Amino acid sequence: MTDKKAIKLSINGDAHEVLIDTRHTLLQVLREQLALTGTKCGCNNGVCGSCTIMIDDLPVRACLTLAVTATESEIITIEGLESNGELHPVQKAIVEHQGLQCGFCTPGMVIAAKALLDKNPNPSLDEIRDELGGNLCRCTGYVKIADAILSLTPGGQA
Repeated sequence: MTDKKAIKLSINGDAHEVLIDTRHTLLQVLREQLALTGTKCGCNNGVCGSCTIMIDDLPVRACLTLAVTATESEIITIEGLESNGELHPVQKAIVEHQGLQCGFCTPGMVIAAKALLDKNPNPSLDEIRDELGGNLCRCTGYVKIADAILSLTPGGQA
């Protein structure tokens, strides 16, 4: 027997009312009910970081977050970072530094990088590496991603 509940979510500045199974994660609701498929499902265990989103300005794993717990929060997904058709500076930097290959990890990496730069606009390379440590990438080797983020810091040169 499933327990259904109508909830209201604020996602990327838009209000959504959805009827959910109370056991569903925010990842399931984003992808399956709201068609916000930029947030990826990798491991579904909170290990790979592909599902990283921001809830109240903090990076969280959407696969570990029950949707019912996010009703009083502001949620930002990768789709919410563009502004007036322009990529977010983190997205631009990753493209410019060839920091993506298959792109599967990119949404989680971008969200994690944005959260880091919001908290610390001038992180060291070690701090960038530490922050991205929870996001797995099988293609790039992380160097170009870290270089891209470093390029966004004051005087940061990759």
